[in-house]
Amino acid sequence: MSRIGRAPISVPAGVDVKNENNLITVKGPKGELVKQYSKEMKIEIADGQITVSRPSDKKEHRALHGLTRTLIANMVEGVVSGFKKELEIEGVGYRAAKQGNNLVLNVGYSHQVFIAERDGVTIDVPQPTKIIVNGIDKQAVGQIAAEIRKVRPPEPYKGKGIRYAGERIIRKEGKAGKGS
Repeated sequence: MSRIGRAPISVPAGVDVKNENNLITVKGPKGELVKQYSKEMKIEIADGQITVSRPSDKKEHRALHGLTRTLIANMVEGVVSGFKKELEIEGVGYRAAKQGNNLVLNVGYSHQVFIAERDGVTIDVPQPTKIIVNGIDKQAVGQIAAEIRKVRPPEPYKGKGIRYAGERIIRKEGKAGKGS
């Protein structure tokens, strides 16, 4: 039995969870999330707890069991506290700015790169070298952060580029450091 899948999800006060044919709706102080899950998984809401169980020990049911439970737990956590990803920009002249609902990146190209905010996700730029992506949907926050990082991933020689906060870049020696 999946250790993650069998753990119940506690629903905090102020959060409303509904289940209609495995269409889960979670409403909380930060917003509302709706997601459809596999009809084969059994999702029960009772006594302020959500439990997920599987019909059999088939491989696909075992895989869906822990996944479904984790996705529902992320929905509950998202509407209560939200999710945040921080990115750092490193490099001479590399910077970010906010223009209306767009993130404007100057990262060494001949042009500026514009990334638009999507519904449910906000992008903040507290400093020219720091970007914060906030939202209630963990998948959407991670996706937008990955798209921002993809504009100029950190390179291994000088470490220039956009990286996640705390991400460690393994540095390489240049050709001058090569032994003869």
